[in-house]
Amino acid sequence: MPPPRGERRRAGLVSLFPAARWGTPLRRVVLGGHSRLYAPPEIPLAHLTVRAETRWIQASMTALGLSAEDLDHMLWDRVLADTLRRSGKPTIVAKTPSNVLIWRRIAACWPDARFVFLLRHPAAAVASLHAAWHPSWHPGESGSLAEAIGKGLRYMTGVEDARRSLPGFTIRYEDLTSDPEGTVRPLCDYLRVPFEPLMLEYGQFAGHRFAPGLGDASDKIRSGRIQPAVPPPPPPDIPAELTDICAAWGYLAPADGPGADRAAASVPRQRAQEKGDHTAR
Repeated sequence: MPPPRGERRRAGLVSLFPAARWGTPLRRVVLGGHSRLYAPPEIPLAHLTVRAETRWIQASMTALGLSAEDLDHMLWDRVLADTLRRSGKPTIVAKTPSNVLIWRRIAACWPDARFVFLLRHPAAAVASLHAAWHPSWHPGESGSLAEAIGKGLRYMTGVEDARRSLPGFTIRYEDLTSDPEGTVRPLCDYLRVPFEPLMLEYGQFAGHRFAPGLGDASDKIRSGRIQPAVPPPPPPDIPAELTDICAAWGYLAPADGPGADRAAASVPRQRAQEKGDHTAR
């Protein structure tokens, strides 16, 4: 048997790679307001897997030259293709924070996907993550600030690794909330779709659904209006564990916090990459 060729059914994919509490529901509904982009609620692909547990089915798949990863990718693609077909739009936007933890698999499954990297002030994101903790949705977790910092850094590292390895477009939550049109227009250029002003009036689209477990369901996102970002904590109040990533992403000057000097050299490179990756790649 020749190896599987890995053709995919879905016609177009935009994968958003954020960390948790990165304002992704807002970006989802803004993009989903475009006539050519369908942005469903969260689909954590790492939890969508094919079970091939017995020796008999494993032997069969081996004979067909299909690995467990191949089977997972076929399932992922079929689910997104069916969802996209029913939406009536040509391109699907996959937005789930946990997907950034498997960004290599997503890039391998859909090598022609367009990737969008979402940044937000790390300390503000961790504060939001800590405030949003609820035992019913996070069993086995304590809800402590230290736990939120550890989880946040895990996602942030995934975002940064993906940004360093994949072509894509970087946007900041703070830019979207302060200058919606100036931020969304170049993003539309990268996605090769025309900017549509109605994207910024997402509250008028009845198809948007907000519910616990499917992303942010707070009153702020339900308002239907893009609102200013909550100001981040002042530099002295930023947890020491976050100063390196804050500096690397340009949110903290090297002298503003302990440990930030180790990341200072990377700030100009990161800024240059953000400005150029959507045109050069």
